[in-house]
Amino acid sequence: MLVGTRCVIIHNSNNPAKQATRRKESLRMSTDEKWLKEIPSHIGWYLAGFADGEGSFNVSLRKKDYSIGWQICPSFNVSQRDRVILALFKRWFGCGTLRERSDGVVYYEVTNIRSLHQKVVPFFRKFKFLSFSKKRNFRIFRSIIDIMVERKHLEEEGLKQILALREKLNEGRGRKRKYNQDDVLNKNDYPQRLYAGPRRGGEDIVRTLW
Repeated sequence: MLVGTRCVIIHNSNNPAKQATRRKESLRMSTDEKWLKEIPSHIGWYLAGFADGEGSFNVSLRKKDYSIGWQICPSFNVSQRDRVILALFKRWFGCGTLRERSDGVVYYEVTNIRSLHQKVVPFFRKFKFLSFSKKRNFRIFRSIIDIMVERKHLEEEGLKQILALREKLNEGRGRKRKYNQDDVLNKNDYPQRLYAGPRRGGEDIVRTLW
């Protein structure tokens, strides 16, 4: 007769790279969980619902100089006349800025790539959107942020991936953009080559050669 028999399966990996990756992922997850756990549940769901209706995820293109190239600028923003509500976003996210227009509309905006990656994305992964359109836009935005965090946007293929994803972001009537995919990839119907330029003033610039 066998009494108190246990079957234990032990997974052992001798790959140092995999072990290091697991340690980094574990540390990142614990950091994210610690930050998110500090947000009261009713506050988190309230902010998510508010952003579902009044917030937006955007990726703009800025032509820094005709001979230099383009800068990719992702952002999350919420606008409202009630500053108190927007101050809740800034308080619990611990990042972003508040600014007021001349007509009294207040903007809360996060543009820092690290803050978007470490605060905005984890928050909305936990406190999920309900509307289909916002879920879709967030999924696209999150993919763009992942590419930029891995610095693949400084390579030709990564930049093209971002431009293709950006075309699907905020689809529909009312979308206004100063520059689009064709402005970056084409000039006078001739293809261009892209390469990563050096950092200038803390900005990643994608240079273009015609």
